[in-house]
Amino acid sequence: MTARVKHRRRGYTRVSAKHQVTLPVEALQRAGIRTGDTLRAEVCGPGEVLLVRDLDPVTQFAGVLTGVYTHGELDNLRDEWD
Repeated sequence: MTARVKHRRRGYTRVSAKHQVTLPVEALQRAGIRTGDTLRAEVCGPGEVLLVRDLDPVTQFAGVLTGVYTHGELDNLRDEWD
């Protein structure tokens, strides 16, 4: 019995019966997309779907307001919660 060899072209993928696709690793690396990233699918036109990283606002803006509180002020506020 001979094993059937799948002939694939580098950089291409196909849609499965469950409407899933596997993206080529090189494309993901070049786009800077990593495991766990949330992507949004946008239709650009017939036969075109654009995947856009959906940025988490907490991650995007964390640490932006440095210098708003003086040293130790947040610790004092947290102590008030108890």
